[in-house]
Amino acid sequence: MPDTPIRLLIADDHPIVRDGIRGMFTGDPRFEVAGEAGDGAQAVDLARALDPDVVLMDLRMPRMDGVTAIRELARLGVRARVLVLTTYDTDSDVLPAIEAGATGYLLKDAAREDLTRGVEAAARGEAVLSPSVATRLMGQVRAPADPLSGRELEILRLVAQGTTNREAAARLFISEATVKTHLLHVYAKLGVNDRAAAVAVAYQRGLLTGG
Repeated sequence: MPDTPIRLLIADDHPIVRDGIRGMFTGDPRFEVAGEAGDGAQAVDLARALDPDVVLMDLRMPRMDGVTAIRELARLGVRARVLVLTTYDTDSDVLPAIEAGATGYLLKDAAREDLTRGVEAAARGEAVLSPSVATRLMGQVRAPADPLSGRELEILRLVAQGTTNREAAARLFISEATVKTHLLHVYAKLGVNDRAAAVAVAYQRGLLTGG
């Protein structure tokens, strides 16, 4: 148990929510609420001024949203750990926040014990994830890569040989538009944006072999 309390900054655009969060920590000697912010921009300013250990960050706020604020804190080199505390657990919310540098992600329906434990873990630099968020992320990691169809592989092999879309279409007796459609599917499945990257990733994954 630390000798000094963990200093918190609460960032949420709803005063009543801030009051509720502050109430969870008030009177607990392990924590000290150093300040409160009503939007992301204010959270960044206060984090720089108050030097808290942990910022409890909402995501959807006016002026500057939570993800932008997390990125800005990282850019400025602010040492505070950011623990997202929000009502949203969709991929479009979770992934950008974690990629921006959030140490953890909890939902506002978390029990008081889970929240205080999460803040302590975040202060130590440990990852903190609510069960639903953890399940979502694990599902993404475990999801098998969407396999390429035989025709998509055929076209990718021709692309690797330097064949143009028109030449590939003529060789496979299909339209150039069909070749383009297949390539777009290949890009989506491999997570790339162009022909060169598609070929490189395909070699890395063993979908194409040299020689």
